Amino acid sequence: MNRKYFGTDGVRGRVGQFPITPNFAVKLGLAAGKVLGKNKGGRVIIGKDTRLSGYMLEAALESGFSAGGMSPVMLGPMPTPAVAYLTRAFRADLGVVISASHNPFYDNGIKFFSSQGTKLPDEVELEIEKYLDMDDLELANASDFGRAYRQEDAPGRYIEYCKSTFASQFTLSGMKIVLDCANGATYHIAPLVFKELGADVITIGDKPNGTNINDGVGSTHPEALVAKVLATKADLGIAFDGDGDRVLMCDRNGVLRDGDNLLYVIAKDTKKRGRLNGGVVGTLMTNLGLELALEREQIPFTRAKVGDRYVMEKLLENNWTLGGENSGHIISLNHATTGDGIVSALQVLKACMYEGKSLEEMSEGLSMFPQDLINVRLTAGIDVTTDEKVQAEVKAVENELGKKGRVLLRKSGTEPVVRVMVEGEDAADVHTKAQRIADVIIHQSGCENA
Repeated sequence: MNRKYFGTDGVRGRVGQFPITPNFAVKLGLAAGKVLGKNKGGRVIIGKDTRLSGYMLEAALESGFSAGGMSPVMLGPMPTPAVAYLTRAFRADLGVVISASHNPFYDNGIKFFSSQGTKLPDEVELEIEKYLDMDDLELANASDFGRAYRQEDAPGRYIEYCKSTFASQFTLSGMKIVLDCANGATYHIAPLVFKELGADVITIGDKPNGTNINDGVGSTHPEALVAKVLATKADLGIAFDGDGDRVLMCDRNGVLRDGDNLLYVIAKDTKKRGRLNGGVVGTLMTNLGLELALEREQIPFTRAKVGDRYVMEKLLENNWTLGGENSGHIISLNHATTGDGIVSALQVLKACMYEGKSLEEMSEGLSMFPQDLINVRLTAGIDVTTDEKVQAEVKAVENELGKKGRVLLRKSGTEPVVRVMVEGEDAADVHTKAQRIADVIIHQSGCENA
């Protein structure tokens, strides 16, 4: 479906530029109120991350929803998965998150959750867009305007929920854990969760000032976590992104464990305890090493398009419960309706506790294949999926790799770029093969490396 304002993860952009403006946010709240409130009331849960622009967008959305007949419940800074959870817990009609996730502070976005804590169906977003395109969007009757209030105990409610996903017979007592909160929405949540479970917690990226979200810290900059783990001789480290729906971990030796690695640990544990319910959904970018490791564990695996929306679609299609991306966005439907960084980290630690093993020991059996990614910027229009010479080179590389590698050509959805990814057993060989394919694309259409 062609959506004018909504992308795969809500409405996003540069702050101050359409559509991330107060005027648009007011109208978006009003339009959503029309669709979901039907001028007859209803509650909407609104949370945000720590970006300075969140104040502006929060106030604008509050005004729009109230004018549309919905009562806004303001949470303040809260992780994205917390909003999804509290939307369900409060039996609200809608949840809204003001965040641009792992992007810099000068970006922001607005994304929605249904009353079930899942992303809105396409048809609902399209209905909201119809109202957005109206020149004269009527307000609700004055007697039907919504009332706004703040939910002061929201952090405590979510902290207790996170703790409830960790097996009650276990404690983190005696473990030294470094938490990198990305100066984002988990800064006042994650440290309390892990401390209350008994861990000795060391925090970095826990002092947001409105402009330092994801700035040199968090899951997009894991080098800060690795350095702190090694410097403090911690047992492990955990890094979240700005809105708390992604997580990466680091073992005591400073080895970074991405989303593929964490999926492997959780999948093995849940299968052993009879809670896997089918297989695992990855994406086109999931490392081949994970696919082969799960095959050895006799765990079914399938790939979705890149993006948590598509992972969720594939999970529901297969009636499975576990999936995710190598970026650290892990969905465990046994516990949550969306990616939850804190809950995912707790599931990894729970698996370690059940086996009495460290993170590095739990990762044994998983050999990640070297990947090489080359961005080729297109200056002339060709279709790399049908061009004969490009496809001939792709097939030649695939034949050389056999079952011990793969090739992926992926067009960017936002710029004229083709991403050439080759995966195999030898890093140098993988780079050579990726460059071979890139060179053919460049020759065929006058491209250049991005």
